[in-house]
Amino acid sequence: MPKTSRATTVYPLTLRELQVARIEDVSPWLRRVTLVGDQLGAFTSASGHPQPAFRSEGFDDSVRLHPAYPGETEPVLPVQKDGRLEFGKDPRPLSKQYTVRRFDPQLRELDIDFVRHGTGVATTWAYRAKPGDRLHISGPPAAHGFPAGADWLLVLGDETALPAIARLLDEWPAGRQALVFIEIADDGHRAPLAAPPGVRVTWLPRGGAEAGTTTVLLDAVRDAEWWTSYPGQPYAWLAGETGTVRDLRRYLVEERGLPKVDVEFTGYWKRADVVTLADDPAVPDPDKNPEAFDKLHELAELLPPLALRAAVALDLPDRIARGVATPADLAAQVGADPVAVGKLLRYLHAIEILESDQPEQYRLSPAGDYLLHDYVIEVLHPDGVIARQELAFAGLAESVRTGRAAYASVTGRDFAALRREQWFEDRMAQHVAEVAPYLTAPLAAAEAFVGIERIVVHSDGAGSVAQALTTERPGTRITIVALPSHATWLKADLPTSIPDEPARTLVTVLEQSIFEPSPAADAVLFVKALCQLPDRDAEYALRQAVAAQGPDARVFVVDDVLDPAELDEHEAEADLLNLTLYGSGNRTDAEWRTRFAGAGLAVAATHTVGWGFTLYELTRIN
Repeated sequence: MPKTSRATTVYPLTLRELQVARIEDVSPWLRRVTLVGDQLGAFTSASGHPQPAFRSEGFDDSVRLHPAYPGETEPVLPVQKDGRLEFGKDPRPLSKQYTVRRFDPQLRELDIDFVRHGTGVATTWAYRAKPGDRLHISGPPAAHGFPAGADWLLVLGDETALPAIARLLDEWPAGRQALVFIEIADDGHRAPLAAPPGVRVTWLPRGGAEAGTTTVLLDAVRDAEWWTSYPGQPYAWLAGETGTVRDLRRYLVEERGLPKVDVEFTGYWKRADVVTLADDPAVPDPDKNPEAFDKLHELAELLPPLALRAAVALDLPDRIARGVATPADLAAQVGADPVAVGKLLRYLHAIEILESDQPEQYRLSPAGDYLLHDYVIEVLHPDGVIARQELAFAGLAESVRTGRAAYASVTGRDFAALRREQWFEDRMAQHVAEVAPYLTAPLAAAEAFVGIERIVVHSDGAGSVAQALTTERPGTRITIVALPSHATWLKADLPTSIPDEPARTLVTVLEQSIFEPSPAADAVLFVKALCQLPDRDAEYALRQAVAAQGPDARVFVVDDVLDPAELDEHEAEADLLNLTLYGSGNRTDAEWRTRFAGAGLAVAATHTVGWGFTLYELTRIN
């Protein structure tokens, strides 16, 4: 499990149509819009899928607002599927994320606060809205609980973080301590906040300076005597302008020594020039203001991704973010040829990953800022977990010709051999653990597991599965089956994943292959493990799973299920990746059922968990 102290609750992704009930100007710069509607309760979508009632249990939960494109009366909306949403491309639905300031399930009222802060489609909508207007929202996708295990909280944000900070203080648990620093334009921008015992709030006016141009937050944190006033381990929550948040995170991690996992950071906005419509200066022109990550994603020609990978391999983005701006200085720091570095920087400038106001002086653009994110680094760095897997794509033509994995022909050895190296398996396991809770938390809550006392787990995310099951279903005995390299990581990580020692004693890690008979249990659970096996191997693993089980034992399979009629590019990409890595690929429902039948198993029931994942409940064919 990742070393996070915030428990995750995953919600199905639901599109809802709501109406504006009332509008309140909390201050001259902060507008509160209250939304109501029957769809805040449980309902059935137009596509025929039952939808749960709206939930929001985390102080920084966010929803996506889906206003209409400028000049249009009807919004472009995602399509509701079972537990998930499908976003079209031409045109893509507009969506802007905002914090849930308040939700009252009895009154079915949802408050969203809008800061008058620059020019934006959603902000303009809010300041032109009137009671009775419609607005579609989706989410929250998940909620994160109050940090557990930390001795106190350090909360840092600008005006855009105020809705989350205000809700945090409204729902503050008794007996906890926190230091809260809030950057605002001037003293007139203070907002009413709850004042719970143990919480000290400091307002930081920037003297009317433009947002995102000062260091008042960083200076306040540097100067504060909070390390002696608040002993013990802090948990830091940072939100606001992307560049400011990035600098705060770096200071806390590199100069104050906070573990990265205890510094949660979110860039709510990025300071940049906004091009507005010629006939309406309050509305951004959607054709001339692409989202930063969309810009990065669209760089799909051969050279851009190679140039990005070269820059990350040389550690150039991080150096540039620290203020190293010239080719000569960068080359000296990374041990490279200055002329060649200059050529690479010019190209990155040309594709808008870098910006420059004067010759040979560079800084990261909004798209380039994403090159500092841990997940993107895993994709782009040569030793990144995802980058190592995606080497298999170079053998795609061979895999299509043969139907077999091509990783060995590209790299000289198969992917399984790489995973036997402890350094890589440790990184792989940590990466999987960071994303696994979004599946394992709702999986453990599934009714299919009621009454099951002993479970064998096959999964790269087995530690997360065990943590979720021991939390949701105390007393459950869990045996994790893993090869030695993965088992080594799991054994070292279990005390952190499951800090409760009595619960941890119920979890056993067994070093053996997925192809050996599973230990006797009430159920055997495969979580995204069979997609890594070709068809015949997957059937064999399923047969071995039940070989030593009693007649009433059940088998559960959770994996990706392809629907060719509704396939998006990311699902299709994952299908090809598994083909080139393992010679398998993702399967349709019919293909899964064929594999189950080949193993002597029948589908007793299916369940949808989390964001549209399918859980198959299998029994022996008599």
